[in-house]
Amino acid sequence: MKRITLFSMANCPHCKTAKQYLEQQKIAFRLVDVKSPSGQKEFAKTGYRGVPVLKIGDQLLNGFSVKGFNNLYKE
Repeated sequence: MKRITLFSMANCPHCKTAKQYLEQQKIAFRLVDVKSPSGQKEFAKTGYRGVPVLKIGDQLLNGFSVKGFNNLYKE
């Protein structure tokens, strides 16, 4: 089972979609608000600028798509 982290911020429709998908699939994940000081630090390490970014195990997915997520999650 891979650990999932979702980097997101409020008012981001794609972040909301990603969050809803994970919840519907009953996949446990950690939500990181990139607007919080600790979230900003952690997000900076990904090297990406836009959200959502999903960390799946030790791989990163920039943006959210069901297919992209499942490809990394089910590897």
